[in-house]
Amino acid sequence: MLALLLMLMTPAAQKANAPAIDTAWSVLNYGVADTNSGRRAQAVRALGLLKGNRHAAELAEKALGDSNTDVRAEAAITLGRLHVASAIPKLRRALDDQQIKVVVSAADALYEFKDPPAFDVFYAMLTGERKSTQSLLQSQMAVLRDPKAVEKLAFETGIGFVPFGSMGYEAWKLLTRNDSSVVKAAAALKLADDPDPKSGQALVDACDDDNWQIRAAAAEAIAKRGDLTLLHALTPMLHDSTDAVRYQSAASLIFLSQHPHKIRRLRH
Repeated sequence: MLALLLMLMTPAAQKANAPAIDTAWSVLNYGVADTNSGRRAQAVRALGLLKGNRHAAELAEKALGDSNTDVRAEAAITLGRLHVASAIPKLRRALDDQQIKVVVSAADALYEFKDPPAFDVFYAMLTGERKSTQSLLQSQMAVLRDPKAVEKLAFETGIGFVPFGSMGYEAWKLLTRNDSSVVKAAAALKLADDPDPKSGQALVDACDDDNWQIRAAAAEAIAKRGDLTLLHALTPMLHDSTDAVRYQSAASLIFLSQHPHKIRRLRH
């Protein structure tokens, strides 16, 4: 079997298999242009496997302007997976989309580049507040303040908030009993990469959250953030009533003390 796989990987085998490759591209090209929006969305999502392929990136960028919300959201997610830096301006514009699903998808894609506008969305997810007067529309904030709506968004956009990607949303909802802690915890982890002091304070506040998952995530984010001014938030959690929080806080304190090169210079 291994010998067969190696043979299929040779240039000669690839050349002989060229007709099949052409057919495969035809399938994808027709898919992203299909009149059925569901098929377009599925085809665009499939493009996320083709990292480094210029044509796949071009198709995904074009889909970002699709008339259908799901297609635009899938396009944003795919551009993040493909790590298409040239799409950053278009993804930033997608943050102004009227559909919050597209906004969240674009934010997650921009997170791949650690682009500052992306952190505004995750900050809002964690705190329920705008980071600045310029970030997010009132209608978008209304959705982000609704735990159930945010949880559904996170699941549907597949941006890493839900650990069981193959599970149906209703099954996930039953499992978590509509608990939005998974979403907020993941948002906290994303803010580890945002040097804005406002996000640092949001993580400090999250250390006092009633939910242990959020406290644990905040402790980990503070370590990854490398901001020594936030250490004061970790010390009380060494006596937390939840084991996982105590362990994570302890590890975070040790990490920061043993990795001084990880300490970042804060943005002012």
